Amino acid sequence: MEQTEDTTPVEETVTLTAADRCDVCGAQAFIRVVLATGDLVFCGHHGSENKDKLSPIAISWQDETSKLS
Repeated sequence: MEQTEDTTPVEETVTLTAADRCDVCGAQAFIRVVLATGDLVFCGHHGSENKDKLSPIAISWQDETSKLS
């Protein structure tokens, strides 16, 4: 993680691969959520299901579900 001049951390985007598995069901992950306590990865279904709950506390929300098309 890189620091900006105002010492705010800037999260580096890491491309999700087939090895990244959903924390809920084990399917391929297409969504990565960075929280203050760590990262969560989800398949498209579980990412959508949890978005309303996690968005308010997420530092970043990386959505690669466009790869599904």
